Amino acid sequence: MLFDEAYRRFRMDLGESRTMTLSTSLHDLVTSRMMSIVVLEGRLFFQTDRTFRKYEQIKGNAHVALCADNFQIEGECKEVGRPVENPDFCRAYEKYFHSSFQRYSGLENERLFAVTPTFIERWRYVDGIPYMEMFEVEKRNYIWKKYDGE
Repeated sequence: MLFDEAYRRFRMDLGESRTMTLSTSLHDLVTSRMMSIVVLEGRLFFQTDRTFRKYEQIKGNAHVALCADNFQIEGECKEVGRPVENPDFCRAYEKYFHSSFQRYSGLENERLFAVTPTFIERWRYVDGIPYMEMFEVEKRNYIWKKYDGE
Protein backbone atom coordinates (compact mmCIF):
# COMPACT_ATOMS: atom_id res chain seq x y z
CA MET A 1 0.00 0.00 0.00
CA LEU A 2 1.25 3.46 -0.79
CA PHE A 3 2.09 5.91 1.98
CA ASP A 4 -0.51 8.51 0.94
CA GLU A 5 -3.40 6.05 0.90
CA ALA A 6 -2.44 4.42 4.20
CA TYR A 7 -1.78 7.77 5.89
CA ARG A 8 -5.13 9.13 4.71
CA ARG A 9 -6.84 6.07 6.20
CA PHE A 10 -4.97 6.52 9.49
CA ARG A 11 -5.96 10.20 9.68
CA MET A 12 -9.60 9.26 9.10
CA ASP A 13 -9.35 6.70 11.91
CA LEU A 14 -7.68 9.28 14.17
CA GLY A 15 -10.61 11.63 13.64
CA GLU A 16 -10.96 15.33 14.38
CA SER A 17 -10.60 15.11 18.15
CA ARG A 18 -9.91 12.77 21.04
CA THR A 19 -8.38 12.60 24.46
CA MET A 20 -4.84 11.27 24.37
CA THR A 21 -1.94 10.74 26.71
CA LEU A 22 0.81 13.31 26.14
CA SER A 23 4.31 12.34 27.28
CA THR A 24 7.05 14.96 27.62
CA SER A 25 10.56 14.80 28.98
CA LEU A 26 13.37 17.03 30.16
CA HIS A 27 16.67 16.15 31.86
CA ASP A 28 15.84 12.41 31.90
CA LEU A 29 12.49 13.00 33.61
CA VAL A 30 9.46 11.74 31.68
CA THR A 31 5.91 12.73 32.59
CA SER A 32 2.53 11.90 31.06
CA ARG A 33 -0.97 13.27 31.31
CA MET A 34 -4.32 13.14 29.51
CA MET A 35 -4.96 15.97 27.06
CA SER A 36 -7.85 17.12 24.90
CA ILE A 37 -6.60 17.11 21.31
CA VAL A 38 -8.03 18.53 18.09
CA VAL A 39 -6.61 17.65 14.69
CA LEU A 40 -6.26 20.40 12.12
CA GLU A 41 -4.48 20.05 8.77
CA GLY A 42 -2.54 16.99 9.89
CA ARG A 43 -1.24 18.50 13.14
CA LEU A 44 -2.47 17.75 16.66
CA PHE A 45 -3.30 20.81 18.78
CA PHE A 46 -3.71 21.24 22.52
CA GLN A 47 -3.60 24.06 25.01
CA THR A 48 -1.94 24.33 28.40
CA ASP A 49 -1.00 26.86 31.03
CA ARG A 50 2.50 28.28 30.67
CA THR A 51 3.11 27.78 34.42
CA PHE A 52 2.68 23.99 34.17
CA ARG A 53 5.47 21.41 34.19
CA LYS A 54 4.63 20.13 30.70
CA TYR A 55 5.10 23.65 29.32
CA GLU A 56 8.61 23.82 30.74
CA GLN A 57 9.42 20.34 29.44
CA ILE A 58 8.19 21.09 25.92
CA LYS A 59 10.07 24.38 25.79
CA GLY A 60 13.26 22.51 26.76
CA ASN A 61 12.64 19.43 24.59
CA ALA A 62 10.22 19.64 21.67
CA HIS A 63 10.13 15.84 21.15
CA VAL A 64 6.82 14.52 22.51
CA ALA A 65 4.67 11.42 22.20
CA LEU A 66 0.90 11.04 22.14
CA CYS A 67 -0.94 7.77 22.50
CA ALA A 68 -4.49 6.46 22.57
CA ASP A 69 -6.11 3.14 21.92
CA ASN A 70 -3.83 1.06 19.66
CA PHE A 71 -1.50 3.75 18.34
CA GLN A 72 1.27 6.11 19.33
CA ILE A 73 2.44 9.28 17.64
CA GLU A 74 5.88 10.80 18.05
CA GLY A 75 6.40 14.34 16.92
CA GLU A 76 7.83 17.81 17.20
CA CYS A 77 5.84 20.15 19.41
CA LYS A 78 5.83 23.90 18.90
CA GLU A 79 4.12 26.75 20.72
CA VAL A 80 1.96 28.65 18.25
CA GLY A 81 0.47 31.47 20.36
CA ARG A 82 -2.59 31.80 22.55
CA PRO A 83 -5.65 29.66 21.87
CA VAL A 84 -7.87 32.71 21.32
CA GLU A 85 -5.53 33.89 18.55
CA ASN A 86 -6.32 30.81 16.43
CA PRO A 87 -9.95 30.83 15.22
CA ASP A 88 -9.75 27.37 13.60
CA PHE A 89 -8.53 25.85 16.86
CA CYS A 90 -11.17 27.72 18.86
CA ARG A 91 -14.02 26.50 16.64
CA ALA A 92 -12.85 22.88 16.86
CA TYR A 93 -11.99 22.97 20.56
CA GLU A 94 -15.30 24.56 21.47
CA LYS A 95 -17.16 21.98 19.38
CA TYR A 96 -15.45 18.95 20.90
CA PHE A 97 -14.39 20.17 24.36
CA HIS A 98 -16.93 22.88 25.10
CA SER A 99 -16.51 23.13 28.88
CA SER A 100 -12.69 23.21 28.66
CA PHE A 101 -12.92 25.84 25.94
CA GLN A 102 -15.23 27.99 28.08
CA ARG A 103 -13.19 27.54 31.24
CA TYR A 104 -9.59 27.79 30.01
CA SER A 105 -9.06 28.98 26.43
CA GLY A 106 -9.36 32.69 27.22
CA LEU A 107 -7.08 32.67 30.26
CA GLU A 108 -3.99 34.86 30.03
CA ASN A 109 -1.53 32.02 30.73
CA GLU A 110 -3.01 29.56 28.20
CA ARG A 111 -0.77 28.70 25.28
CA LEU A 112 -1.51 26.70 22.15
CA PHE A 113 0.78 23.94 20.92
CA ALA A 114 0.89 22.02 17.66
CA VAL A 115 2.44 18.59 17.26
CA THR A 116 3.73 17.68 13.82
CA PRO A 117 3.91 13.88 13.58
CA THR A 118 7.27 12.36 12.66
CA PHE A 119 6.59 8.67 13.43
CA ILE A 120 3.36 6.76 13.97
CA GLU A 121 2.93 3.17 15.02
CA ARG A 122 -0.33 1.31 15.33
CA TRP A 123 -1.34 -2.27 15.96
CA ARG A 124 -3.97 -3.74 13.66
CA TYR A 125 -5.50 -7.18 13.65
CA VAL A 126 -6.57 -8.92 10.47
CA ASP A 127 -8.47 -12.17 11.03
CA GLY A 128 -7.02 -12.24 14.55
CA ILE A 129 -3.43 -11.90 13.31
CA PRO A 130 -1.44 -8.95 14.73
CA TYR A 131 0.24 -6.51 12.39
CA MET A 132 2.31 -3.43 13.04
CA GLU A 133 1.57 -0.45 10.86
CA MET A 134 4.23 2.27 10.89
CA PHE A 135 4.55 5.65 9.23
CA GLU A 136 7.90 7.39 8.94
CA VAL A 137 6.17 10.64 8.13
CA GLU A 138 9.13 12.80 7.10
CA LYS A 139 10.44 10.07 4.77
CA ARG A 140 6.89 9.27 3.57
CA ASN A 141 7.68 5.63 4.26
CA TYR A 142 4.94 3.14 5.10
CA ILE A 143 5.67 -0.18 6.80
CA TRP A 144 3.17 -2.99 7.28
CA LYS A 145 4.50 -6.12 8.91
CA LYS A 146 3.09 -9.15 10.60
CA TYR A 147 4.12 -9.43 14.24
CA ASP A 148 5.59 -12.87 14.89
CA GLY A 149 7.61 -12.18 18.04
CA GLU A 150 10.96 -12.61 16.33
